[in-house]
Amino acid sequence: MTIAPVRLTVPGNHLMPGLLGQSDEWLEAIEKRFPETDIFVRGNEITVSGTQADTVARLFEEMIMLLQRGLSIDASNLRLSIDMVAADENPSDVLTVDILKSSRGGRIRPKTAGQKRYVEAIQRNTITFGIGPAGTGKSWLAVAMAIQALQNKEVERIVLTRPAVEAGERLGFLPGDLMAKIDPYLRPLYDALYDMVDLEGAERLQERGVIEVAPLAFMRGRTLNNSFIILDEAQNTTPEQMKMFLTRIGFGSKVVVTGDATQIDVPDGRSGLNKLEPMLRGIDSLEFVLLSSRDVVRHSIVSAIIDAYTENDEQKLKDAAAAKERRRNAS
Repeated sequence: MTIAPVRLTVPGNHLMPGLLGQSDEWLEAIEKRFPETDIFVRGNEITVSGTQADTVARLFEEMIMLLQRGLSIDASNLRLSIDMVAADENPSDVLTVDILKSSRGGRIRPKTAGQKRYVEAIQRNTITFGIGPAGTGKSWLAVAMAIQALQNKEVERIVLTRPAVEAGERLGFLPGDLMAKIDPYLRPLYDALYDMVDLEGAERLQERGVIEVAPLAFMRGRTLNNSFIILDEAQNTTPEQMKMFLTRIGFGSKVVVTGDATQIDVPDGRSGLNKLEPMLRGIDSLEFVLLSSRDVVRHSIVSAIIDAYTENDEQKLKDAAAAKERRRNAS
């Protein structure tokens, strides 16, 4: 069966350089990703033929909408756009969502459909759990949403916290006062904060108590009103710590809890994140958002590594179940 070619007209020659890239680098990247498709460009008309012509034509349509909305095409958002179109998602609905302007002048935006769902969940809920592997933007987007809420005067302060648990190795004696000792555990939160607010501005807000960065142990006995509270690395809380934290929430507050169930470093594996969703499911204004390797926005090799580990873990579970079944049959 012959598949008819798909033709589309780009609304304006001025969009062509951004659409095709310098020396046609974006065009070549698309042709490489869809090798069974032929793309012919003449003026501002693009003709696509081959088995995936419809998908490639839709990709170009989405890229045109991104350019029309003021977003330039680069290697990163081209890769993200290709992945989203392949998954029947709309890059133009994801990559153009503004959260705030960063301290470096760039725009903070979700970069995957999963990240967009995460951002929308934070907006509509009192408590949001963002669960997923490293590199999915859980903490970074949570801090961005906190800064946005502070700028919009929706909250009076931001509280960033995480458990002080070492990642599988003993660090030994740390010099200095209490804050100097716990600072290494909180450094990832500071890094995210300084991406949103310049160093001097962040330090002023901390001096005024508008932004507080503290270990989870400091939350005991407190009631946090009119605050945006982020609990990072929640997989390393104990069940008792998780209960303590969730019951600190006061009036006018919003909470985001982030974690990765595959990176539990708490002793004996007693994670406060395990089995939490079935227990809390059904509570109003509380939502769990699950992110996956598809939402990783670091180097593409990170997604491949996460998938490899996931497949290995799943195979171990299958092998263990098969071994258990053999022992049961043998007895």
